[in-house]
Amino acid sequence: MFNRSSSKMFVVVLLALVFATAAFAFAATNTVPGTYAGEGAGTVSGYTVTNVVYNLNATNASNIDSVSFTLNAAASTVKVRLVTTGSFYNCTNTSGFNWNCNTTSPQATVAAADELRVIASE
Repeated sequence: MFNRSSSKMFVVVLLALVFATAAFAFAATNTVPGTYAGEGAGTVSGYTVTNVVYNLNATNASNIDSVSFTLNAAASTVKVRLVTTGSFYNCTNTSGFNWNCNTTSPQATVAAADELRVIASE
């Protein structure tokens, strides 16, 4: 009887190994690339605007054709607004920290100008 019991146990262990091997063979593997996750904080400070020049139209001095100025640090996007409820104008970097903003579409005027709002981001 000891011999028969050992044979049954051997068959059970053998079947368990076969099923375990089959399950492992059908399991798919995933490749996951390394990723990053994190949190941090940094200081947000404003720019200093200097050397502001309102460039008037040569024919009609009541029109402001552009505004140029200097920022104290690098920026990638700069916009200005001359009228509190008006449109923002896109600005172009002319060199270094110097910017020029064309204000002809819509045409800015001296009479309507009530602010110089500069929005700049790095």
